[in-house]
Amino acid sequence: MQSLKEELLDLLEKDREFRYAVAGLIGYKEVLERIASLEERIVSLEEGQQKILERIVSLEEKATSLEEGQQRLEERIISLEERVISLEEGQQELRKEQQELRRVVNVIAHRFGVISESSFREGMRAVLEEELGVAEVGRFILEDEEGSVYGHPSTVEVDVLVKDGKHILVEVKSRVSKGDVAELHRIGELYTRKIGIKPSLLIVGGLVDEGAKELAEKLGVKIRPVID
Repeated sequence: MQSLKEELLDLLEKDREFRYAVAGLIGYKEVLERIASLEERIVSLEEGQQKILERIVSLEEKATSLEEGQQRLEERIISLEERVISLEEGQQELRKEQQELRRVVNVIAHRFGVISESSFREGMRAVLEEELGVAEVGRFILEDEEGSVYGHPSTVEVDVLVKDGKHILVEVKSRVSKGDVAELHRIGELYTRKIGIKPSLLIVGGLVDEGAKELAEKLGVKIRPVID
């Protein structure tokens, strides 16, 4: 081995071509090693890229699943909103039916003497307030010195409702006659003279005589029957 080393060293020193050949071999090996190292790094990068792609695919699947879940949630919310609207409409219809039933009961009860005229009036006044959407129907007192309403000087009381700047005189009767229509018309004329405002005239009645309807049309008195 010692002899071989000496020969190699001698050749490297004296033989230029041999020296270049050996140098080339050494450089080629380094190149191969570097290529191998690069290939390993490329493989590692490809594996890392593959993992990233797999994570992207997983995230896309999760995003799709979330979007589908959100869509289902929105559909459920819309369904609930529709059910709430339907329930609210049902409650409104129920309230209307309750009001109508209360009116009918009051009319029947008064007709058979179960409740008094004053109780009937109070019940119908509450219904009127609900229908017209006002907080209160107030009682108004007028002094009729000339006796234009009852034929002699008297104090006249009437329910007055003011809504959107409009004055409405309201009478509540269990049974509406021609005399009731004429009386409210005279009270309306007295109100115009005393207050300076021409009011609308409204009678809410349980039962309405046919003659009362005809006179009301002539005198501009509106009648709202409790039972149509």
